[in-house]
Amino acid sequence: MTTVQLIGGGRTPAAFPALYGPLLAAAGADPVVACVLIDEGEAAAQFAEWAERLRAVAPCRPVPVAVRIGDTLDAAALDTADAVLVCGGLTPAYQAALTVPLRAYLARRPIPYAGFSAGAAIAARRAVVGGWLADGVPLCPEETGEDLEELEVRDGLGLVDFAVDVHAAQWGTLPRLIEAVARGAAERGVAIDEDTVLSIADGRAEVRGLGRVHLVGRTADAVTLCSYRAGERFPLGVGSPGAAPAPAHS
Repeated sequence: MTTVQLIGGGRTPAAFPALYGPLLAAAGADPVVACVLIDEGEAAAQFAEWAERLRAVAPCRPVPVAVRIGDTLDAAALDTADAVLVCGGLTPAYQAALTVPLRAYLARRPIPYAGFSAGAAIAARRAVVGGWLADGVPLCPEETGEDLEELEVRDGLGLVDFAVDVHAAQWGTLPRLIEAVARGAAERGVAIDEDTVLSIADGRAEVRGLGRVHLVGRTADAVTLCSYRAGERFPLGVGSPGAAPAPAHS
């Protein structure tokens, strides 16, 4: 079963071990890590940054897998990889280019997966890809809309059965996720702060890094919200906003 790391964004070096360490540990010794990027003309420079981050955490061999805007991922490029990191950028472009081929590939070959920002959002079965309005009413700042106006939820990779939004505290995207859950576009969801990762393995989720993860659910009467700090864990199967978080054990 694929281990999944959902990273909410952020560029703080002190957070890199928490953000990328779980992926590298799951991938084994000196792993080949496929860094999947949507190429808007700066793929080489972007890849160099991702490779530097990964190598700063543990010995590994990052390799670029760049997909031009408008093209679709050739998943065969992942055949030599021990893990895959889907990087950040314009979320609708990542969803369009990766969803169908990568979902099929990971179903067939479940290597460890990490998604940063856009890569985290599209990991969901139903992915929040952007928008800043709900029926014309602002939900979050316009500049966080990912070139979309109305909230949009599209098919994702299906690695997790809850929706994911990112840059939660920094971009103010939590209300967008709350709206997606409230209108039934997703049954529940997590909004992840920058420099924070939700690490998922064996049916449990653990928060790591410098920020929080905000779990949004829905009852018959209301939307519910519970925030978790680094080191706290919660079960995904019963996934209950409002339940007391289980502390991590050393």
